[in-house]
Amino acid sequence: MLKNFNEIITRNRVLVAPLDWGLGHATRCIPIIKNLLECKCEVIIAAEGTVQTLLQNEFPDLQFLPLKGYRIKYGRSRYLTFLTIFLQIPSIILTIFREKRWLKRIILTHRIDAVISDNRFGLYSKKVPCIYITHQLRIKTGNVFIENFIQKIHKWIINKFTICWVPDFSISENIAGELSHPKKIPENVSYIGCLSRFEKKDTEKKYDVLIVLSGPEPQRTLFEKILLEQINEIEKTVLLVRGLPNETSQLMSANTKLTFVNHLTADRLNEAILQSKIVISRSGYTTIMDLIKLEQKAILIPTPGQTEQEYLAAYLSEKKIFLSASQHKFSLKKLLIESDDFPYLLPKMEMDLYKTFIRNFVNTIKSN
Repeated sequence: MLKNFNEIITRNRVLVAPLDWGLGHATRCIPIIKNLLECKCEVIIAAEGTVQTLLQNEFPDLQFLPLKGYRIKYGRSRYLTFLTIFLQIPSIILTIFREKRWLKRIILTHRIDAVISDNRFGLYSKKVPCIYITHQLRIKTGNVFIENFIQKIHKWIINKFTICWVPDFSISENIAGELSHPKKIPENVSYIGCLSRFEKKDTEKKYDVLIVLSGPEPQRTLFEKILLEQINEIEKTVLLVRGLPNETSQLMSANTKLTFVNHLTADRLNEAILQSKIVISRSGYTTIMDLIKLEQKAILIPTPGQTEQEYLAAYLSEKKIFLSASQHKFSLKKLLIESDDFPYLLPKMEMDLYKTFIRNFVNTIKSN
């Protein structure tokens, strides 16, 4: 009994806080949280809304702290998305200041030993080691002058943290291209390899097509409407995951080959991807890491106006890793025909490298 008590009180308490810009930041924190728990750390998660719901489904026994997200909204077109995000800059800056004040209080009241922030800019402190996770050392905007200006600001933010973990590989055969490998790299950057919550295993095929929706509104709903108008044109077995973990009502269809689900847990989505001949999804970076680990063929449809996704889709399509198309010209029937002749040169990479970095990080905390 005394031994167990001593183990409990000496556990390192780590705060994990993912950005709420889509669900990808939360899902790629899942393998990090699991490995922290395996390293006997006590994990506290800071989140709200759908991010909190998703992570609570995965970790129902962990403590959650309410932390307001950035709550980014998108426009109904590429131009309106740029304008909408620009108009939200004051709100983003205010959120950064608020989360910095919040962290100062939480470190004291909850005796936090370390912080892992997935792209939350204000969660750094001099009192404890703070990890910043991002794959965008260079943020694409389509304008070189603006990109250089933003990169300087982002570098300043990165240097506020103890370490910056980049979920990609340092070698030339990497996944994010210029996003993770700009000409100038901050000195505190470590490339930790890809983060994926999934595991590859032999699975019998059940679906011709798996469609996974995600991302901010209204673009998630707009893409869903496009898909619903076209799905009946193909004679294939389709599973459509709507990406709505908080939704209780279910979509129904007279098409017996079409199945709707609002959300799938990590284990179930892992299985669904392996059961599918082809996946159609957004080109979010977390999704891409999952697909590469599972060696799954996919068609990537970037969110209009989200320049990071547009770059990744074009970059990976050029390397013949994934097929890509724009939402504006989306034709489900044509893409599936084109997919039959696409090479899908999926790379073979070491996908568990990040575990070494987590173990070393935990050992560093324990030695302090």
